[in-house]
Amino acid sequence: MLTHADLFSLEQYARARPEFRAKVMAHKKNRQVALGPNATLYFEDRLTMQYQVQEMLRLERMFEPELIQDELDVYNPLIPDGSNWKATFMIEFSDPEERKVQLAKMIGIEKAVWVQVADFARVTPIANEDLDRETEEKTSSVHFMRFELTAPMIAALKNGAALTMGIDHPAYHASVTPSAAVRASLIADLA
Repeated sequence: MLTHADLFSLEQYARARPEFRAKVMAHKKNRQVALGPNATLYFEDRLTMQYQVQEMLRLERMFEPELIQDELDVYNPLIPDGSNWKATFMIEFSDPEERKVQLAKMIGIEKAVWVQVADFARVTPIANEDLDRETEEKTSSVHFMRFELTAPMIAALKNGAALTMGIDHPAYHASVTPSAAVRASLIADLA
């Protein structure tokens, strides 16, 4: 969990931002998994959330302790706690018309995303705990997900078990094996 003590002041952040941003961007490369051509899981952690909070404080020029705490309260729930992975799931179509058509076909896709450790049962996410992100007409292009893993799954991963991720939805299918670098980064989230 992030606290006020973990954050740069606005002045400190202005000086540290170029180096800190480069560090975070390099880190994020090992925390994303493309699920086919139009969907990506962006796995969050303490560093990605610190960056998000710092950027919000910078953008909004926030320095009041209460407002900083509000930002921390928004972003801390997106930090994994040792037994799970937390991700931002994005459906990405560059053409707005195609996106509108596809999102209408993809209602419920957030429940069709999965991760699987070796031969264990697939884990589907607990999605959008903050608010519902779909209507009867379409799903959102952004969903927030939490994948809860069991202790045996975590132990197996740490001992080299296979990891796959995918989507099984009538309008979109994908199955991938994350790279070794992504796998290592995600295993580091687990206690």
